[in-house]
Amino acid sequence: MKKFYLVFAVFAIAALALSACGGAPEPEAPVAEEAPAAEEAPAAASDDNCADEAVLCVGLVTDVGEIDDKSFNQSAWEGVEQALEELGAFTKYVETKDAKDYAANIGLFAEKDYDVIVTVGFAMGTATVEEAVKYPEIDFIGVDQFQAWEFDGDDSTNVANVAGLLFPEDKAGFMAGALAAQMSETGTIAAVLGTDLVPPVVAFKEGFEAGARYINPDINLISTYHPGGMDVAFVDPEWGATTSKQAIDQGADVVFGAGGKTGNGALIEVASHEGVYCIGVDSDQWETVPEAHPCLITSAMKLITPGVFNLISASNAGEFPGGNYFGTTGLAPFHDFDASVPQEVKDKLAEIDAGLLDGSISTGYGQ
Repeated sequence: MKKFYLVFAVFAIAALALSACGGAPEPEAPVAEEAPAAEEAPAAASDDNCADEAVLCVGLVTDVGEIDDKSFNQSAWEGVEQALEELGAFTKYVETKDAKDYAANIGLFAEKDYDVIVTVGFAMGTATVEEAVKYPEIDFIGVDQFQAWEFDGDDSTNVANVAGLLFPEDKAGFMAGALAAQMSETGTIAAVLGTDLVPPVVAFKEGFEAGARYINPDINLISTYHPGGMDVAFVDPEWGATTSKQAIDQGADVVFGAGGKTGNGALIEVASHEGVYCIGVDSDQWETVPEAHPCLITSAMKLITPGVFNLISASNAGEFPGGNYFGTTGLAPFHDFDASVPQEVKDKLAEIDAGLLDGSISTGYGQ
């Protein structure tokens, strides 16, 4: 969507210098040419003019997690905010408090003729597709929402205005597990996780365990899913902290926290135990959870921010790719722990990363 800019004319007034010689005729006063009338400036971008083709409006709807979860929702929102900075978009978000409000919250943006609506989380998949069918002129980005083909008799169709932003979480988990196994001195490592109702969480966990066993087949793994439902599994830092401490009491000296604010609680608990490492998830949590700095060796990242921004940019250019769009993953920098990670460990991680990319190493997830 193109933005238009006003061009303003300026007055040009030329002044003739008075002659230094006496008796010279006084020049006539210059006459200023009338400037052409300026075009009327468009109204500032807001909810009220999203239907204007000159205004790019992008809305984001969270799952039951909050926008500042320092992980998943926040990473998606930063991608939307990048559209504000680089594309001049008008941006707004709605935090979902109850799962029954998914469709209503999406509708708050759809009814205002937003151009792009981002919905965050696996659980919002059904509501996203249903609303996209109602509003075919709006592009929808479903983070962690696999877009399956729908069959109607002998014909198969896909909702063309929905792009599911997906990531190979098992590969990021595998790298995190391989690092954890190499850094562990006790031979016991742990994962504190959100609910197993969410496939990406399962993928992180399975990848983490496979990566650890790739390094040490005899490693002791303590992996714990949150026992609650979708409404609480990612917003329970107290449970995350308690579960993390239990794992440490059982000898774990590396803990992977993968579960929004629940996982953050695990990281912060680890930070209070000297000699124990922690690994974050989704984004580089060194930047978002400073309380974890004493233990945070790295994070298993899903590059959500650039994935969201790239899809918004594609929509803005009229090149929106419906179906499934795959983002990338990787380990965050080691930051203050760079000198603590031996070179042979770094070399092994580079070897594993190359193997995951070319397919010579398999995580085993989904097989």
